[in-house]
Amino acid sequence: PMTLDLTTIRSQFPALHEREGVIFFDNPGGTQIARQSLDRINAYLIQHNANHGGAFATSQESDTMLNEAHAAMADFYNAARPEEIVFGNNMTTLTLHLSRSISRTWNPGDTIVVTRLDHDANVTPWVLAAQDRGVNVRWVDFDVEEGTLRLDDFAAALETHPRLVAVGYASDALGTINPVKKLVQMAHTAGAQVYIDAVQYAAHGPIDVQDLGCDFLVSSAYKFFGTHAGILYGRYDRLDELFAYKVRPATNDLPGRLETGTQNHEGIAGVLGAIEYLQWVGQTFGQDYYEKYDRHFSGRRLHLKQAMSAIRAYEFEISRAVLEALQAIPGVQMHGLTEMRRLEERVPTFAFTLNGWHPRQVAEELARNDIYVWDGNYYAINVTERLGLEESGGMVRVGPVHYNTLDEVKRLKEALWKLVEAD
Repeated sequence: PMTLDLTTIRSQFPALHEREGVIFFDNPGGTQIARQSLDRINAYLIQHNANHGGAFATSQESDTMLNEAHAAMADFYNAARPEEIVFGNNMTTLTLHLSRSISRTWNPGDTIVVTRLDHDANVTPWVLAAQDRGVNVRWVDFDVEEGTLRLDDFAAALETHPRLVAVGYASDALGTINPVKKLVQMAHTAGAQVYIDAVQYAAHGPIDVQDLGCDFLVSSAYKFFGTHAGILYGRYDRLDELFAYKVRPATNDLPGRLETGTQNHEGIAGVLGAIEYLQWVGQTFGQDYYEKYDRHFSGRRLHLKQAMSAIRAYEFEISRAVLEALQAIPGVQMHGLTEMRRLEERVPTFAFTLNGWHPRQVAEELARNDIYVWDGNYYAINVTERLGLEESGGMVRVGPVHYNTLDEVKRLKEALWKLVEAD
């Protein structure tokens, strides 16, 4: 089948040419930005920069762009309507903000459920809200060997009939994709609302909130080739029933009443541009997935599903290459799913430790070779604590995306070999 043409793809990312020879494997912490996103930011700031709701041209153009961005993200998530999209600073700030509204109806003695596999941004905001409301917190564990969520533990937690379940789509530390559709069904049967952190997943595969049936889902555009902005989906009836913490003159319409203050307009323009980039990927490289989706989707929604499926297919190749590379290095201990036949259950985000090396040392040595990787806990502190690695510096994280090449993986392997041999 047709795969991505990496030369054409990479030409859409100015940073890859600015830093010729650098290998960006730091993508789980933030990707490089697509040209379409940059173009939108520049056009906005030069031509349409204004505040909301004015009687004059730049303000009206600015509002048109903001409406377009809500519609674009509704297409990306397959939301039922643009009013279900709420923009904010980033996923963490949005979740802290929304947790205040969501938890307002919780009562002392109620329970909520969080997991040890999640990024802390989908844990601590809920734990703090629970403390404020006198609510119990039930933790769901993960299988330490595999890095997969323990479904038996999840089912047991639901017996408490929680008010809310907060769960990740994919782990930003171990790369595991959770069976979110199944988790949502289980949680709803138990009477809970579900809040999904899709930040780590959004760059790697198609999202369909209507198919998932979730109540809320949130991601950040700087993880999918756009700007530093967070984008929340909330089912309309769920958003509509929320008490809004807002200033008095602010609108009572959705989503405006949940988007407090002046938003980062140029950042939101950049989100629109990132969606336009992905739409281009779907139109250019997504032919193989047309028949899979054309019965249910059309226009931009179809192109976005085609794009994310083409990206996912290419990333299977790159995941295979990274797994082979890391497994070939003596002293590398990988954490999370490492079986080739289970690539379906992960995104190409790989965490490992190297015997005798502090993770920071490994990252520094790779950086000297122009290979950029993360070390530490990447805010998935519950994961590193549970694995017993927090005190020793966490793990090294390698996270390719679809603009990375198999040749770059080869260079990573060679650089790691040199470290081990020099040792």
